[in-house]
Amino acid sequence: MNLFLEVVLPIIAVFAVGYWVQRVRMLDVKSVAAVSIYIFLPCLVFTTLYEASFNKGFSNILIFAFLLLFMMIVLNKVFAYIFKWNKSVESATILTSVFMNGGNYGVPVIIFSIGDVALPYAIFFMVLQSLLMNFFGVYYASRSTSGMLRALKTVFMMPATYAAIMAFVFQQIPWEIPDAVYSTLTMVGNAAVPLMMVMLGMQLASITSLKFNWQIIGSAVVMRMILSPLIAFMFVWVLDIDTVIASVIIIVAAMPSAATTTMYAIEFDTEPDLVSSITLVTTLISIVSVTLLLNFMV
Repeated sequence: MNLFLEVVLPIIAVFAVGYWVQRVRMLDVKSVAAVSIYIFLPCLVFTTLYEASFNKGFSNILIFAFLLLFMMIVLNKVFAYIFKWNKSVESATILTSVFMNGGNYGVPVIIFSIGDVALPYAIFFMVLQSLLMNFFGVYYASRSTSGMLRALKTVFMMPATYAAIMAFVFQQIPWEIPDAVYSTLTMVGNAAVPLMMVMLGMQLASITSLKFNWQIIGSAVVMRMILSPLIAFMFVWVLDIDTVIASVIIIVAAMPSAATTTMYAIEFDTEPDLVSSITLVTTLISIVSVTLLLNFMV
């Protein structure tokens, strides 16, 4: 109960504020998202990774991210074969079960439950997931048209990609960033996490159409909320990974569907009602599942 009150409830409360503001004022979510993606998030990514000491933990996260991606896509193919889903439904379940909300939701949970020591790993995982989602997510959402080309263009349009690259570059060169510049980047970056949390509430409030096909939703929920963290548990157990890294991997793997996938589904007409429904259901379930997970891990 303490973990719920100290970790999950404060995070849900911030989501609720974003949800309430969006319902009352109906703000332009795309504009808020653009401010987060193009200003606040790159500053957070740069300062966090610039200060990080890269070790084996980052390699473990990289390996796990690709392993999870591959295994979840395979599981979707299996479910699609068993239930005879058409290509559009299969794409929708891939969007919602493969790609988790490791940024808006995962990062604050990790900060509240593990602490700042895990922040560099959480940010690295978030950037990596963002790259994978912007490529494979766009590909599966638009594979009936110009999927591969659009996916490549989307990856190289994301400022966080360049922020991560610049952080690695500046670590290697013998030049100190001026304090006035770096303190400004740090100040802006510190506002990124609360802004992302508010933005998630706004994105959920912007869902206007739902499609409750419980066979498909149930399958996606099982893959995203049960099988994904189980794969993470097996991975960290087999490789005997450091406790902090293992906690980051498991928590991110247990996150609900990424809200960004709803925007992809709407843009490419890939069962947007179904994707929105799965995103909403997994987010609601996560209030209980994340609390249970944290109690199990602590």
